[in-house]
Amino acid sequence: MCGIVGGICKNNIVPVLVEGLKRLEYRGYDSAGVVVLCGNNQLNRARSVGKVINLEQRILDKKTPLNGTIGIAHTRWATHGEPSSRNAHPHICNRTVSVVHNGIIENFLELKAEQQSQGYNFTSDTDTEVIAHAIHSALKDSDTLLEATQKAVKTFEGAYGVGVISPEQPGHIIATRSGSPLVIGVSKKGNFIASDQMALIDITKDFIFLLEGDIADITLDSVTIFDKNGKQVEREIKTSKLKSGQVSKRGYDHYMLKEIFEQPQAIRDTLESRITKNTVLSSAFGHNAKDIFKNTKHIQIIACGT
Repeated sequence: MCGIVGGICKNNIVPVLVEGLKRLEYRGYDSAGVVVLCGNNQLNRARSVGKVINLEQRILDKKTPLNGTIGIAHTRWATHGEPSSRNAHPHICNRTVSVVHNGIIENFLELKAEQQSQGYNFTSDTDTEVIAHAIHSALKDSDTLLEATQKAVKTFEGAYGVGVISPEQPGHIIATRSGSPLVIGVSKKGNFIASDQMALIDITKDFIFLLEGDIADITLDSVTIFDKNGKQVEREIKTSKLKSGQVSKRGYDHYMLKEIFEQPQAIRDTLESRITKNTVLSSAFGHNAKDIFKNTKHIQIIACGT
């Protein structure tokens, strides 16, 4: 139930990122963070536990203002590692690669051990940090951030939606997905990424929905997409019919209808990042959860209020 927002535009990206995170608050989260590539071509980050309003205050309190035209942001629901500022995304490797991530990297313990043997230091308890280190490692033998990301994702097992930025290639955002949704919002003001189009509905109505295994190289005025085999492909731009005022009710006439019809999605959102094809997080559901889920045929919901 994590949320991703990112973008590259002509003006300061921070207000866009923060507003996008607010529009994803309905998904639930325990911490939030943002990183931008500032004018000095350095990554500048703010993270906090709790609501996005706490993150806003952290941004205001920073000695070095968060101001840049490219950045990524995230709301986190803890899976690996407790809710804390150090576990909140975005994660940074050696001031060179920053990532946000939805999903579970199932083989992160193996990757972590390998990366530690290579000299990488870990500052969090998350599986996401191995993504940043993997891309950083691949970048040493790659010409572009895109190429490094393509190499890195081949080592991942599990589900992921990922956004990447780097001062090594300051005009680019790399976005990729496998088992976790990611959309690209396109406009004359710039190009953006999000885990849900709702985050960007005030910015643009035009969206590209990445398919399984897609990797996108996004600049201020272009979006180049490659499929899971590395072949450049075209993806249809779809225009959303949602209006800004409808977002809170997501197109339904009133909240009761919204809650009735969103029950299946609510279950999927709850399970997201906690269950994959091969893994059930025992920290979320208990040690016998995998066997229990195998024998589960129905889910009954009892609720009160709206």
